[in-house]
Amino acid sequence: MLTITQALFDQIVAHARQDHPDEACGVVAGPEGTGRPERFIPMLNAARSPTFYEFDSGDLLKLYRELDDRDEEPVVIYHSHTATEAYPSRTDISYANEPGAHYVLVSTADTDDAGPFQFRSYRIVEGEVTEEEIKVVEAY
Repeated sequence: MLTITQALFDQIVAHARQDHPDEACGVVAGPEGTGRPERFIPMLNAARSPTFYEFDSGDLLKLYRELDDRDEEPVVIYHSHTATEAYPSRTDISYANEPGAHYVLVSTADTDDAGPFQFRSYRIVEGEVTEEEIKVVEAY
């Protein structure tokens, strides 16, 4: 289960809406070994595409150095889908290389008549996708 604060939830959704019609992407870091998302880090979609996202390699290198310096790890890796439901694509699955991370997808398309967005979380390990429950809290 992913437990995330309302503030982080809102920041992820706002980033997805802001970058629409392109896919948004980013990371929420947390203290190493805690599994607790704390620090919101929006990233630039280097692909600038409505159907694909790609972290800039220089930005990604800088991010991992910073995480290492701060004893943090990527707890949540998020991106948006602009025209499809919030479910990992084959490409998303092939790029998922953080087995301990929660992969959050936000759809800015109304694909299920449930409103203007979907917010879903998955674990992706060795190509296996498992959806997980999300608990939104005011604070940890």
